[in-house]
Amino acid sequence: MFKSLLPKTTDFVAFFEEHAALTVKASQTLLSLSRDGAEINSVAAQIKELEHAADKITHSCLSALQRTFITNFDRGHIQALMHKLDDVMDSINDAASRLALYEIKSLRPETAALFEKVHEGAQVMLEMVHGLRNLKAESAINETCIHIHRVENEADDLLRSALKQLFTLDTAPLLVIKWKEIFEHLERATDRCEDVADIVLSIVVEAS
Repeated sequence: MFKSLLPKTTDFVAFFEEHAALTVKASQTLLSLSRDGAEINSVAAQIKELEHAADKITHSCLSALQRTFITNFDRGHIQALMHKLDDVMDSINDAASRLALYEIKSLRPETAALFEKVHEGAQVMLEMVHGLRNLKAESAINETCIHIHRVENEADDLLRSALKQLFTLDTAPLLVIKWKEIFEHLERATDRCEDVADIVLSIVVEAS
């Protein structure tokens, strides 16, 4: 009876870490298209499975949040961070699914660099949420956040360059529309990584 009156606590960082690790795996799977010549439909299907698994983690996290009396971070930050992590995975899945849906036969040369930036952003994001286990290591967390901002800026530059090449060299309007959407989904994944960094910084500031 008395045990049931004790406040429940939950390791929310574990949810963040598990979700971010799946995002790293999804970005690495996407990157395999430029490194290993993997088949687009197979890669898209693998990423879709990872996205479903990530959705389950998000649902479990938010359900746990409703049942937890005492949380290690602000409840609003937990909810926002989980949703932003999900947005990164969704953007990767969106890019992969469009490659399959539009029956892209060969990748444009600009694609590999964007794949690399998405993967780099996902890796740093995982490191960043792991840093939430030790909020006293503020400088280390700040470094990962700065790294994420740099990745996002570099992805912005790559997007602009890719679109310039696309609009200058391609004359097939439908193909231009398809690739523009794919490029924008890839760049959006790094934008969402930056959103994650902003929330992590808010958590650090609140804890200091």
